[in-house]
Amino acid sequence: MTDLAEIWAAIIAFAVLAYVVLDGFDLGIGILFPVLKDRQERHLAMNTIAPVWDGNETWLVLGGGGLFAVFPLAYAVVMPALYPLIIAMLLGLVFRGVAFEFIHRSARRKGFWEAGFFGGSVVAALAQGMALGALVQGIAVEGRAYAGGPWDWLTPFSALTALALLVGYALLGAGWLIWKTGGETQARARRFARPLTLAMLALIGAVSLATPFLRPEYLARWFGWPSGIWSAVMPLLMALAGWQLWRGLRDQDDRRPFLATVAIFVLCYVGLGVSFYPNIVPPSLSIADAAAPEASLRFLLVGAAVLVPVILAYTSWSYWVFRGKIGPEDGYH
Repeated sequence: MTDLAEIWAAIIAFAVLAYVVLDGFDLGIGILFPVLKDRQERHLAMNTIAPVWDGNETWLVLGGGGLFAVFPLAYAVVMPALYPLIIAMLLGLVFRGVAFEFIHRSARRKGFWEAGFFGGSVVAALAQGMALGALVQGIAVEGRAYAGGPWDWLTPFSALTALALLVGYALLGAGWLIWKTGGETQARARRFARPLTLAMLALIGAVSLATPFLRPEYLARWFGWPSGIWSAVMPLLMALAGWQLWRGLRDQDDRRPFLATVAIFVLCYVGLGVSFYPNIVPPSLSIADAAAPEASLRFLLVGAAVLVPVILAYTSWSYWVFRGKIGPEDGYH
């Protein structure tokens, strides 16, 4: 069962990473809304994500549904610990989705729905970042149930991770605009990306320095042997990705800023994996302990073997069909 549980942990981890990267630039577009020049530019930015934004959220459904089905104990512990944040995230995503449609249909209240698109994106990003910080800090478990208080998730560290994710999503959004637009909009996105790059790297550094000292096991994994190798390798890889991002902005490369930002997100995610493994809910709930019975894991894996390739196929196809630059004459409707 351990092998099946770890296969499922890898599938869910991939789904979460895919959601963070793909829906991250969607949320980033909303976060950047107030600093875009005018309504025409805001609508152009929305049109760059119109064909793919709702499909990107498929990965959130897969990750959340998979956690419920495959690791029910983890789901039962995490949900009561993070209820306010999960509810805030879902409300933000719902309001953002409604605003996306009504901006194009409401002639008199466009400003209200544009504010809703911005607000929903910010709330969803902050809630996800705080949930991440609360999970990294560790969730109190006693007798296979959540044993903490209703406000354990609200700490300086979770606020720091929330700010880091907000800035990271904004940088993903700026990178996407650099890739998908041209002219003045692209130039403006490139100007936004420079300070966002510096801010994100500084925040990643702050989170990385704080994380090993949150729990003794994190310190042991990052500075013990052989896992401590990552302590030397990760900063080098992060510096390389940051340099590629900065060079892409300097050289006015269309794709490199976005791809380098994605690489930074992936490296941060790997760092989380080094801190967590073999736990699924730190500090004490392991992948094997939280897994469903072996028969359930095997049955669900058959479905995943069909479902995941289908999702990958239609996601890839949608990006391929809508490849290329988006101009002001291209519309959502």
